[in-house]
Amino acid sequence: MNNDILSIAKKTIELESNAIANLTNLIDSNFENAIKCILKSTGRLIITGIGKSAAIATKIVATLNSTGTPSIFMHAADAIHGDLGIIQDNDVVICISKSGNTPEIKVLIPLIKRNNNPIIAITGNKDSFLGTQATYTLNTFVEKEACPNNLAPTTSTTAQLVMGDAIAVTLLELNQFTSKDFAKYHPGGALGKKLYLRVSDLVEKNEAPQVAINTSVKDALLEISNKRLGATAVLDNNQLVGIITDGDIRRMLNKSDDFLLLTSKDIMSTTPKTINIDAMAIEAMDTMETNNISQLIVIDEHNNYKGIIHIHDLIKEGIF
Repeated sequence: MNNDILSIAKKTIELESNAIANLTNLIDSNFENAIKCILKSTGRLIITGIGKSAAIATKIVATLNSTGTPSIFMHAADAIHGDLGIIQDNDVVICISKSGNTPEIKVLIPLIKRNNNPIIAITGNKDSFLGTQATYTLNTFVEKEACPNNLAPTTSTTAQLVMGDAIAVTLLELNQFTSKDFAKYHPGGALGKKLYLRVSDLVEKNEAPQVAINTSVKDALLEISNKRLGATAVLDNNQLVGIITDGDIRRMLNKSDDFLLLTSKDIMSTTPKTINIDAMAIEAMDTMETNNISQLIVIDEHNNYKGIIHIHDLIKEGIF
């Protein structure tokens, strides 16, 4: 039975992947002209469909909106029962339908054309009503659904989704949409924080533990304990010269019986890893991972000490 389960799963994936690969053979000048039409438009993209195609349309809308192309979903059935007013004069309409011949589509398309809005069809049948009536037709033909009865939309909806991604990514690149732009539309959650959270946002929440180069080890230990960041910076005339971490303290205790006579200079690490206060928090994470450390000294553009960030700060923000 287990072999049957794996065999079915693998067959489904293989069938769908082959259909997706074939899309590269179906893309033609219609795709190029459709993209140019969208770029030229001063309106929005209205994405419509019915049934499973409507579900795909909502995902494509989400992708387009998050990558800088204003888009709205309009259900094809609702459109012919009052929602057609969603479409404004300068909007471009993308209509998704596997067959291109559903009753709702046949009613909707003439209504859209009456207002002279460009129509981009995403259909598996370029000779259908939708395929022949659209301004531009993007062919998403698939030979067979993954469903063994060749009925449930599976391979066909995957092809529609991939065509939508092709549109979104093409527009993204042509519009020179950057990670900074992406961050504006994704301020929430771990993804957003990776794109906009800076070291300065983290270090301002922490105290800035520091001791002088001649501070006793006892006082340095108290500073580390009180500030609860697992380390303290060592300064000489306000210049950063080292760091003392919990690990340095443990190594000192293993080596010396007279640690009360020692000073910060005797046990500090003289080459602390630092990061600029204006750097992205994700850079701090990369530096910590690369060097297998838990803290980073934060400095400004003039190498002035500004504080310490800890790996727990990144974990708390959902970045690590």
